[in-house]
Amino acid sequence: MTDPNAASRPVQAVILAGGQGSRLRPYTDDRPKPMVEIPGTGTPIIGHQLAWLAEEGVKDVVVSCGHLADVLQRWLDSADLPVHVTTVVEAEPLGRGGGLRYAAEHLPHPDKPWYATNGDIWTRFSLRDMAEFHTERDAVATLALARPRIPWGAVKTDGFGRVTDFIEAPPSTFEINAGVYVFSAEFAKMLPERGDHERTTFPRLARERRLAGFPLPQGAYWRAIDTAKDLTEAARELGALNR
Repeated sequence: MTDPNAASRPVQAVILAGGQGSRLRPYTDDRPKPMVEIPGTGTPIIGHQLAWLAEEGVKDVVVSCGHLADVLQRWLDSADLPVHVTTVVEAEPLGRGGGLRYAAEHLPHPDKPWYATNGDIWTRFSLRDMAEFHTERDAVATLALARPRIPWGAVKTDGFGRVTDFIEAPPSTFEINAGVYVFSAEFAKMLPERGDHERTTFPRLARERRLAGFPLPQGAYWRAIDTAKDLTEAARELGALNR
């Protein structure tokens, strides 16, 4: 039986892998942030991302490189990859939006939808479901939304101001941009040639009601790898998931 939704699901993606990862030093002294390995896996962050994208039906990936790009390119050239990968390097800094637009110009199917993800995100959820959500809402862009745990313990009080409970690292009451996206084909031309699309393109689409937010399913794993503590926590959480 033919899947009626298959035509609207992206088979191409962009990974933004140009950040310096200063908060992950010393791990990023000799490698870009996406090349940092999650302890116990033997695979860099970008390797996990490429495997996930392949599982979700992606065939072609454009990796936007920056800091220590040659290290990332050498690994991509030597690794047994599950998708076809093209790398691009900005000749000069274009900003987040400009860099995304430049990378999108190298996608093999400019008239088709595409995924994008930040290069420091470690997650697993159904991109196919997210693509269908995007299509159902006739959106130009859809953001995955996460509800991360805050790094402090919370205190509950009653109406009289008495402490009633302590909650260790509770989920945030707000959803945040999870750094994973579905974009319709026309989105690339809406991006600035230089600058930050999150200050220009996204707010404009939100005003026009053409920007959607896809809440990550309950139980889906998501973590941004920003610090050494995140690496340790990711390794611990993955160990728990695999038991």
